[in-house]
Amino acid sequence: TSHYYSLLPTTYMKILIQDAVIVNEGRSFVGSVLIDGAFVAAVYEEGETPRADGATVINARGQWLLPGVIDDHVHFREPGMTHKGTITSESRAAVAGGVTTFMDMPNTNPKTVTRREWEWKMERAADTSAANYAFYFGGSDDNADEIRRLNPTRVPGLKLFLGSSTGNGAMNADTVRRIFGETDLPIAVHAEEESIIERNRERYINLMGEDLPPAFHTKIRNVEACYASSSRVVELADKMGVRLHVLHVSTERELSLFATGRPLTEKKITAEVCVHHLWFTDADYAAYGNRIKWNPSIKSFDDREALRHALLTGAIDIVATDHAPHLPAEKEGSCLTAASGGPMVQHTLVAMLE
Repeated sequence: TSHYYSLLPTTYMKILIQDAVIVNEGRSFVGSVLIDGAFVAAVYEEGETPRADGATVINARGQWLLPGVIDDHVHFREPGMTHKGTITSESRAAVAGGVTTFMDMPNTNPKTVTRREWEWKMERAADTSAANYAFYFGGSDDNADEIRRLNPTRVPGLKLFLGSSTGNGAMNADTVRRIFGETDLPIAVHAEEESIIERNRERYINLMGEDLPPAFHTKIRNVEACYASSSRVVELADKMGVRLHVLHVSTERELSLFATGRPLTEKKITAEVCVHHLWFTDADYAAYGNRIKWNPSIKSFDDREALRHALLTGAIDIVATDHAPHLPAEKEGSCLTAASGGPMVQHTLVAMLE
């Protein structure tokens, strides 16, 4: 769609990928795919004769051929944090892992809360990205005029932080309500209740001191913090008729907020799950420590199993990575000081297949 922009190849090529097991749109079949320049020109099922004069033929018998993965949630760190990653490095990692489209979040430095900063990212990606790209626009307490002037065919959505996370503080509730009433763009939210997080943090510091082990991250950013925020924002979106996308759902309790058995095209409120919440549980802190520290936190075994089931039944609509690289040294320290986030975009497809 017009939301996504890609780099056309510098040289024209025609390629026929022949006799692969094509897995697409709910079915698997043996067939061939003709690529003409930058585009898929034709898909042939077994028994059909490909028309591919002059094409380079790749024999893919016995191999799977999958559509490129769309990752609707990444943090590629440019501008301002390029010691962690760049649009160049992270888009190359994406393509290496089968991700051909990414949507980047606005908590860079400076934040993507003006059209000038958004346009800078678009231009930078046009010059350096190895994959198709789109960039969310960040909501803030004072950029209402900027939001009103956005072109909805070029911006995939607004990103609102309802709880503080890396590089962001929590948004004012009045601002959230105002933005909901003033835009037709989809709104993607990081939903954690800041007051509950702060209360839990103070409780465990008073009990244990500030050198808290990584496993306390889940006790601080707990199920209650997630549900309190997500339930409130879903209720507000439903009341106001807003197109809402709840990012990185991590708890079983939150799943009650989302509809099952309805086509995606009929939903105004949708949900995302991240690979790490489908893979790890809080028991894994013992082995991996801060390497599995994310916001929202990894939750229990029961939460993980419920998320897997919800993905299969349609309560959850998309799998993403929340790809957020850091230097190894930045992941060291207590659960209060170690950075949250991890590099997932190159590993999402492999992890999901396994």
